[in-house]
Amino acid sequence: MAIPPELKQEAERLRELLHYHNYRYYVLDSPEISDAEYDALFRRLQELEQAYPDLVTPDSPTQRVGAPPLPQFQPVRHELPMLSLDDAFEEGEVREWYARVKRLLGLGAADEVELVVEPKIDGLAISIRYENGVLVRAATRGDGFVGEDVTPNVKTIRAIPLRIPVDGSFTPPRLCEVRGEVYMPRKAFEELNRRRAENGEPLFANPRNAAAGSVRQLDSTITASRPLSFYGYGLGVLEGAEVATQWEALEFIRRLGLPVSKDVRLFSALEPAIEYCHAWMRRREELPYEADGLVIKVNSFSLQAQLGVVGRAPRWAVAYKFPPREATTRLLDISVNVGRTGVVTPYAVLEPVVIGGVTVKQATLHNEDYIRERDIRIGDMVIVVRAGDVIPEVVGPIPNLRTGAERQFTMPKACPACGEPLVRPEGEVATYCVNASCPAQLARHLEYFASREAMDIEGLGERVAQQLVEAGLVRDVADIYYLKREQLLQLEGFGQKRADALLASIERSKDRPFWRVLMALGIRRVGAVVAQALAEHFRSVDALASASIEEIQAVPGVGPFTAQAVHEWFQRERNREVVEKLKRAGVRLATEEAAAAPAGPLAGRRFAITGRLRTLSREEAVQRIRAAGGTVTDAVSSKTDYLVIGEDPGSKLARAQQLGVRTLTEEEFLELLGSWQ
Repeated sequence: MAIPPELKQEAERLRELLHYHNYRYYVLDSPEISDAEYDALFRRLQELEQAYPDLVTPDSPTQRVGAPPLPQFQPVRHELPMLSLDDAFEEGEVREWYARVKRLLGLGAADEVELVVEPKIDGLAISIRYENGVLVRAATRGDGFVGEDVTPNVKTIRAIPLRIPVDGSFTPPRLCEVRGEVYMPRKAFEELNRRRAENGEPLFANPRNAAAGSVRQLDSTITASRPLSFYGYGLGVLEGAEVATQWEALEFIRRLGLPVSKDVRLFSALEPAIEYCHAWMRRREELPYEADGLVIKVNSFSLQAQLGVVGRAPRWAVAYKFPPREATTRLLDISVNVGRTGVVTPYAVLEPVVIGGVTVKQATLHNEDYIRERDIRIGDMVIVVRAGDVIPEVVGPIPNLRTGAERQFTMPKACPACGEPLVRPEGEVATYCVNASCPAQLARHLEYFASREAMDIEGLGERVAQQLVEAGLVRDVADIYYLKREQLLQLEGFGQKRADALLASIERSKDRPFWRVLMALGIRRVGAVVAQALAEHFRSVDALASASIEEIQAVPGVGPFTAQAVHEWFQRERNREVVEKLKRAGVRLATEEAAAAPAGPLAGRRFAITGRLRTLSREEAVQRIRAAGGTVTDAVSSKTDYLVIGEDPGSKLARAQQLGVRTLTEEEFLELLGSWQ
């Protein structure tokens, strides 16, 4: 259908107007028209595009509604790494950083370095790539070197222009990568949680989780429904423009039409920069967004290049973090709760106190040793912080305020939920209830048992697990294999179709591999890697149940604490009853005989894995190593040949470095696997 020229011109004019008014609203915070007027322009453009679909352009404001769901996120390699930052928690650490900067630059004591101070907004770091002024790709930070392609989701965020510049003031650069933080404003976060509470949906813990979870949705229509915003803080690859300093970079980002925080400042020396940090920190409760500190950067890019990078952090920047939010209140009592894995954790019952705008009534006490080491007593006045600005934690008592009426805490000997004796293994700080039928653990254990990583029972999530337990239909995880349709029909939300679907999914789970059943049982320290090693070695649950600690520990990758935990689990009569019920139900509790694995190039090599892999699941990585003849262990030792490092690596990395174990990035690991197909 031919498009009348006047309508083509009108559509182009409407697109330009809407881009411009988004810029006025989100970047300049100075709207020129009302929301109603903006909506009228938007609706008119929608009408034209619906009547003439050829008018739709990729950068049209109407395209922010979201795209069809993605099957998965694709990896994106950053041309320039997105670096992390070293933290400073005290003024003295900032001064040490500045002195080191001057020393590395060869400057004298009286010399100063120009600095830029920016708020460290608590959100999700992303990079946005523009080619000839059009947004072509957006990616998460990931591990700093490889992120995830979240372009359809980022296109739904109104603060981010789909085309630059928005006002036609200059010719855009050939290539420009803007880096910044996607965040959720505080008021928008509170309103989102209010609506979720009304709808019976789980609440987000904090604005950062809400922002990160919204951007990492496979369905971008969900992202479009969330109140996200954006602040730019840096440039990546840039072609067709010259920028010499961080301050110029921030001005350039503004000129492109993207928001930059109004709280950024340029200083010619350290002292005024520190004064500004202290003044700004006192305003933290007034901020419209969550922030956990300020970032101090050397302004000159040429000086940044001289200073370079150590590890994954630049020498030319430091994050000056906020002190934890804290308050003083009275510890009224110490109680305990039982987690899914049976860990019994003490927690403080507090006289209510407001910390960082949140009323705190309870706080973690971690474990029995934590209480003993700090001499925390019931009745004490205690200092409470919101660790990471989220989780309340008792730091310690104020002894000089004691009256003599305070009482020592004693860890209970029996589980408060089931009455079974509690166990504290030698060498561990945690205390456990090892009864697989413990009601306090049951709902969460049932949810874990049915999870995709374990028995993969579709339709048995958190809500249904809770319903089954509360209705008394299950007293241990094996009971799900004896459920009847008429029992499920008694539960709220269950009709015949849903009940039959759940029963069919439960029936299919009986044929899951033996190692997945082992993992699903929730035995301490038995994750996917250990479960597969045990299943491969013992071949059946009967053989494993009758094995000694020494025999279990002889399995490659199984240490003494894990061996003891497995042995003790099978010594409990209640646990053996669960196994027998699973056996009677027809759940697979033995490993089928399989052909010997090919030797492969990795024969005799031991691997461990830490962190989250992007391109493979942990299970897939383990299977591919074994298919190539290698073995996988759950811990790093001097016998480990390789440690594969994913995103957010844990303590295994430090252990590997200490022992001199060779580390592999995910890319190096995949190349190694690719050599054998």
